[in-house]
Amino acid sequence: MCMVIFAPLFAIFAFATCGGYSGGLRLSVDCVNKTESNLSIDIAFAYPFRLHQVTFEVPTCEGKGRQKLALIGDSSSSAEFFVTVAVFAFLYSLAATVVYIFFQNKYRENNRGPLIDFIVTVVFSFLWLVGSSAWAKGLSDVKEATNPKEVFLLMSACKQPSNKCMVVHSPVMSSLNTSVVFGFLNFILWAGNIWFVFKETGWHSSGQRYLSDPMEKHSSSYNQGGYNQDSYGSGGGYNQQASLGPSSEEFGQQSSGPTSFTNQI
Repeated sequence: MCMVIFAPLFAIFAFATCGGYSGGLRLSVDCVNKTESNLSIDIAFAYPFRLHQVTFEVPTCEGKGRQKLALIGDSSSSAEFFVTVAVFAFLYSLAATVVYIFFQNKYRENNRGPLIDFIVTVVFSFLWLVGSSAWAKGLSDVKEATNPKEVFLLMSACKQPSNKCMVVHSPVMSSLNTSVVFGFLNFILWAGNIWFVFKETGWHSSGQRYLSDPMEKHSSSYNQGGYNQDSYGSGGGYNQQASLGPSSEEFGQQSSGPTSFTNQI
């Protein structure tokens, strides 16, 4: 039930906070020659974070006009993979919810539904782990590439001590951090659901039968062995008691010997 409720919500939060992101930073370059200064340099970037395609113009402070630069890095592969996993996990969660509620009999028929559900759950658990780890590394690269200190290193004007390069505002990455958190929460949710889905498969029931059959055989053989031992013990004890001394008939025959001898005398 928790899987049905939280899996679609966590998937929505994951791809919405990553795929819907757009941000930027604003810098200022104050040249010695004030006519060349630019106090509002806007650098905007967004999903899928192909930063090498983000260009902006800055003054050179050398009387040579403006310099066109671009950010460094490309995190589009990890970001797009993360969003793709989130979207497909959301769609599968919705489909699984409909099947659980309205087609429960079809789901359990021939054990086919639980097996497919188990395999898909394992696959999505692995994909969430890989996608979240890759996107966490990609986000770290995005933060480094959009760090104002790194951007200043690209500007020739900021390498001259006479010019002043300042940060007006830095990019806000809180939603991207949230996407990484929800990515790993999705992995925990899907991985924790593996056991519950496995219990619905025939593999779990066959394993229980395999464990119960040897125990039943062992208990039945033990009971048979105990019964034979008791019967053998009782019979053996009876025979031993019977063979401890001679019977009354044998004792009578032995005692008649001396009597007949005296009579002859």
